[in-house]
Parts: sequence; C-alpha cells; structure tokens
Amino acid sequence: MNTIIWTIVTLTVLGLVLALILYFVAQKFKVEEDPRIDQVEKVMPGANCGGCGFAGCRAFADAAVKASDLSTCFCPVGGNEVMNKVAAILGKEAAVKAPQVAVVRCNGSCANRERTNIYDGVASCRVKAALYSGDTGCSFGCLGCGDCVAACSFGAISMDAETGLPVVDESKCTGCGSCVKACPKNVIELRNKGPRGMRVYVSCINKDKGGVARKACKAACIGCGKCAKVCAHDAITVVDNVAYIDFAKCKLCKKCVAECPTGAIHAVGFPVLPPKPAAAKPAAEQKPATAKVPAAAANAPAAEQKPAAPQPAATEKVAAPKVEEPVNQAKKEVSDGQ
Repeated sequence: MNTIIWTIVTLTVLGLVLALILYFVAQKFKVEEDPRIDQVEKVMPGANCGGCGFAGCRAFADAAVKASDLSTCFCPVGGNEVMNKVAAILGKEAAVKAPQVAVVRCNGSCANRERTNIYDGVASCRVKAALYSGDTGCSFGCLGCGDCVAACSFGAISMDAETGLPVVDESKCTGCGSCVKACPKNVIELRNKGPRGMRVYVSCINKDKGGVARKACKAACIGCGKCAKVCAHDAITVVDNVAYIDFAKCKLCKKCVAECPTGAIHAVGFPVLPPKPAAAKPAAEQKPATAKVPAAAANAPAAEQKPAAPQPAATEKVAAPKVEEPVNQAKKEVSDGQ
C-alpha cells in the first residue's frame, strides 16, 4: 500500500516541477504579439487564397499591422469594404481600388485553331507546356487542360467543352489571381471590371507575325495597328506584333472593335441596343409629285424651243344632197310632144 502512495506522490511532484519549468521558459522566450492582429483577422473573409500576396489571412493581418500604411496591402476577395474595416481598426487610410475580374485572352477555340497533333499525357497545362508548345499551330494560346479551374477556390472558372477554352463566371470571380498564377502561358489576366461591367480587350497574345498568326488561328491579332490608329485616347499599343489595350486609358468607345479585321478585340458587358426604325416623313413635308421633264428638253435653250403650231379645228364634213334625176320631167315632155 505504501509503495502505491509513494508512487502517486512522486509522479505528482514531478509533474508540478516540470510544469513550473515550462511556465518560466515560456515567459522567458515568449513573443509579444499585437492584439490588433486578431482583430484584423476576424474581419478578413478567411479565404486564405493568397490573392493578397501573403500566405493567408493571418499573415496579411500581421503585415497590415506592422506596415506604416496600407498602400501595399489589399484584399481582392473582401475588396474596399473589408479594407475600410481594416483601416478603421488600425487607424490608417485604405486606398480605394477598382474591382477586377479574370479575363481569358485567347480566341483559339476548336473552330479557330486546327489541331496538328494529339496530346496523350498528364492532364496538366504546366506539364504539357514543359513538354512542347501545344497541340495546335499557336504556341502562345490556351492549352486547355484546366489548371486554372483546379486553382480557383471559388468555382468561378469552368472549361467549355465546345470551344475548349476556360470560361469565367463574373458573379463568382473575386479577382484573387490564383488562375493567373496557375496558367503557364499567361493567357489569363486581371483587368478592371469597368463601369457596369463594360470593358474592351484584345483576346490574343500571339507574338508571331501576322501571316503566321493568322494561319495558326483564324481570330488571331495580326498586329496591323488599325485599332491603334482609330483610338483617340492612346489606349492601344502594338508591341511584338500584338495589340494591347490599357484599361486605365480606354474610354469604351468601341471604335477599335469595329476596326479589327480578325475580330480579336472583344467588347463585353455592353447592352444590346435594338435597331432604330426608319423615321416616316410627316404628311406636311411630303412634296407633291411633279411631272418629269426629259433632260434634253429641260437643257435646251428657250430660244430654240419653237412654239407648237396651232392645229386647225377639225371640221365636220357635210354630205352633199343628192340631186334627183329629172326622169319624171323627161317623161312628161315626151308625152306632151305626142
């Protein structure tokens, strides 16, 4: 019995001693943490997507607290609303940024790009890009394996089976940029959503010369520069045989869209206007019809035009009265002579 009691007492005392040692060590080497980090983390969306450039929302909160200002810190998922809450907690000012959306800058659908070979390997764009340029004549376009779909944490991207290209759902896209990092061809770009979702962009990144690019894809940018010439706002530049529209300068006039000969420039989000009916002229404005005068007669000088001679009135022919032969008178004279 005594052995059991002494064992319990020994273990209890040993546990208390070790606990005291751990406590003093923790106090000696503890790291002071700003309590505002927890406050900032609570208002974050908690997506941990890395779109802000940090490992997660906790790392973003730590960087925001330690930063002198919030110019280098922005949460694309929470947007300006979350950044205003963070600024209120830290007593700093948050810069207002326009919301962005992922844009697929490739026109190389199955109808526009002819397949030159068949890829039979791992279904990964990164692996496919490491092996060769792709299974079409365009070495710059989308590879179609869907790495961007797997990278999106919000289900905003899906592959279109008909075109073979990724499609972005704007209502779900947060502009975190995960798909941009996942694309080995840099086909996806973050661009401003624009007013009421309207934006214009060049859906091609092919840097080959015009003839080569057009042969590989029917809807490729050929670098002709017509779009840059019609743009009155200097928003379009042509570099390395491909045009690019600066969304910060673009005024959404859509002149470049109508000028592009290959249809490489896309206008998204614009309302479809119904065709204008032909305006009918009011009855008061309609001129009475006039008899057409031959051109030769109209151009002839007035002196040369002779007045038409008056035609004599038509006279009715009166039939002459028939003269009766004096048969009876001759007979009478003969009878008298007898």
